[in-house]
Amino acid sequence: MKYLKAWVATFGIFLTLNVFSQTSLDFGDDKYQPRLGQEGKDVIWLPTETKLVTLMLKTAKVTPNDLVYDLGAGDGKIAIAAAKEFGARAVGIEFNADMAALAQRNAIRAGVGDRVKIINGDIFKEDFSKATVLTLYLLPELNMQLRPTILKMKPGTRVVSHAFSMGDWYPDAEFDSPAISYYWVVPAPIDGVWTISGMEPQNKVTLKIAQLFQDIGGILQIGESSQPILSPKLNGAKLSFSYIDRNKNSHKVSVTIDNNEFKGIDKIGGFFTSEIIGKRN
Repeated sequence: MKYLKAWVATFGIFLTLNVFSQTSLDFGDDKYQPRLGQEGKDVIWLPTETKLVTLMLKTAKVTPNDLVYDLGAGDGKIAIAAAKEFGARAVGIEFNADMAALAQRNAIRAGVGDRVKIINGDIFKEDFSKATVLTLYLLPELNMQLRPTILKMKPGTRVVSHAFSMGDWYPDAEFDSPAISYYWVVPAPIDGVWTISGMEPQNKVTLKIAQLFQDIGGILQIGESSQPILSPKLNGAKLSFSYIDRNKNSHKVSVTIDNNEFKGIDKIGGFFTSEIIGKRN
C-alpha cells in the first residue's frame, strides 16, 4: 500500500485546490455516489479531464473499427467517450463492483450501452489482448507491471497513458496540455538475422537487426559488402530503412512484419520497385 499512500500525499494539495471537490460535484446516481479521491485496489479515483480524454483518443487515432480497452475504468468516462465521440467499441475494466455498475449505467444513459461493456475485474487477471487501443491512468509501478503484457500484444496496438510513463520504453509522442500524457505504438519484435530474397538475386542478402522497443539499428550485408541501414523506423509492424547499393543508387525499403517473415518493396531512386521477402533465421 506504500504506493497508494504516496499517491494520496502527492495529490492532497491538488484535491484541496482543484475545482473538483467531493462536496461540490456529483459523480454518481441514486444507486451509487463515488467520492473524488476514494481509495481503490491500487490507486485513488480521479477522473481524467474531458479535454484530455478527447485528446488521448484523438492521439490514438481511434475510429469505429477500433476496440478500446480502458484499464481502471472508474465511472466509464473514457470508454463512453470512445464510443460516443469516435464510434468505437469499448470495454472498461474496473475493480470496484459498485463503480463498474455505475459505469455501465452511465454508458446506457449516454446512449452507447450497446457499444460499451464494463467488466468488474482485476486488470492483472482480465484478458485485454484483443484491444487495438489501450488507455491507462495508473501509477508508474502498475504501468511497469503491465508493460511485459502490453509488449506482447499485437504490433500496432496503440497505448495512451495519462500522467505516467513506462520506464525506459520511451513514448512515440508526449503532450502536456491540458495534462501530461504519453503515447506508444506496440512494436513488432524484429531483432535477429533475416535472409532477404528479391533484393539482389545474384547475391546473398542478410539483415541483422538489434532492437530496444521501437528503437532499432541494423547491418545489411549484400554478398561480401556490408553497411549500416540508414534512417531505420519501426512503427508497429511496419519497418522502413534506406541503403546505398554498389552503384551508388539510393534505395528505400518498406516492409510489413508477420512474426518471422516480412514482405514489402525495395524502391530504387524513387522509381523502380521490386518485391522482397525476408525470413528470420
